[in-house]
Amino acid sequence: MNRRAFLGALAATAAVSACTPSASGARPPRAERRTGAPASSAGLLLVTDFGADTVTFVDPATGPVESVRAGTAPYGLAVGGDGRAWAAAAEGVAVIDTGARRRTALIPYRTSPARLGPPAYGEYRGGGTGVALAPDGRYAYVGVNVPGGNGVLEVVDTAAREVVRVVPVGRRPFDVDVSRDGSEVYVTGHDSFDVTVVPARGRPRRIEVAPYGTEGGLGSWLKPHYLAVRPSDGRLLLPFEGERLVVADPRTGRSRVEAMTADTHQHGVAVTPDGTLFVVGTGPVDPASGRGPSLTVRTPDGRERVHPLDGPHEDVAVSRDGRTAYVSGGFTRDGYWDGLTVVDVASGGTRRLPAGRRPLGVVVL
Repeated sequence: MNRRAFLGALAATAAVSACTPSASGARPPRAERRTGAPASSAGLLLVTDFGADTVTFVDPATGPVESVRAGTAPYGLAVGGDGRAWAAAAEGVAVIDTGARRRTALIPYRTSPARLGPPAYGEYRGGGTGVALAPDGRYAYVGVNVPGGNGVLEVVDTAAREVVRVVPVGRRPFDVDVSRDGSEVYVTGHDSFDVTVVPARGRPRRIEVAPYGTEGGLGSWLKPHYLAVRPSDGRLLLPFEGERLVVADPRTGRSRVEAMTADTHQHGVAVTPDGTLFVVGTGPVDPASGRGPSLTVRTPDGRERVHPLDGPHEDVAVSRDGRTAYVSGGFTRDGYWDGLTVVDVASGGTRRLPAGRRPLGVVVL
C-alpha cells in the first residue's frame, strides 16, 4: 500500500486530528525549582514545560538550572533583544524577565474564556500555541487555538502589555512567524491546510499548503505544522513527511515543491542566517515503510544530512555559531520525554540532556 493510500485509510477511522492527544486535563506536578543558579542567563537555553505550568532555564552542559512559573501548559516561546521571553500559555501570554528569572506579567487573551475553555493540558487545549516577536520588539504575535473552530492571531503591544488586535486565522495555529522587515505575520493553520498572511495594514489572505491534497480533512496526517522564513528572499519553507518541502511566495500565494529525503513525519523547524534549514522528524506515520525520528540539516542548495534521533521530538533551536542543535523531547503526541537531544551538526553525534517537564518550545539565550 502506498503512503497516500495508507494515510487515506487511516484518516477514514479518525474522528479528530491525527496528532493524537496524550494528556488529560488533569494538572501534572509543577517542575522542580533548582537553586544555586549562575547570576547570568547568557549561554543558557530556555524551554516551555508543556507538561507543567513553568518555563525552565537549562545549562546546555548539565541540564535544568531553575524553573519559573509561566501559565498552564506553555507552548510556543520567543525571546527579544531586551531579554524578555514571551511564552504562550493556555490562559494568557507570560512575560519572563530572563535576567531576573521571574514572570513579570501574564497578559490574558482577548478571546473569551468561554470559547477557549478552562486552562488545560494536552495538544487540543484552548489558548496560545505559536508565538513570534516583531523585529523591533513592539509587538508579540500569538496564535490562539479555539477548540472546535478556527483560531485567531492576537497582537500584543509589548510596552502596554495588552492585546490590541485580534485577527481570524486557520484552524489550530501551530506556528507563528514574522517577515524580516516586520510587515507581515505568517500563521500556520494545522487543521485547515493553510498559512494566513497577516499584513500590518490591509486584509489577511490565505495560502493553501497541501502538497498531498486535503483528503481526509481533520483526520489527515498530511498537514502543515511549522514554517521558517528563508532569509535570502522571504519565501516560506514548510516540510512534509521527509518527502516534500513546500516553498511558498507569501506575496503571490504561489508555491513549488522540492524533494526531501528523511521519510519521516516532520514537525519543528529552524533556519540559520545563512539559510540552513533544520527540520525535526518525529517518526514514521506508516511503521512498515517510513523511517524513525531524525534531524534533517538542509543547506540552501538542497543538500541534506539526516541525523537519527532516539525517540520522538518536537522543536529545534540552533546555537549562534551554527554548530549545535537543541531538539526538544516534549512532542505534542504520545512518546514525549522530559529532555533535549543535543546534536553536533557536523558529525551528527548526539547526547541527551534533562530539561523540565515535556519541553516543547526551545530558544537559546
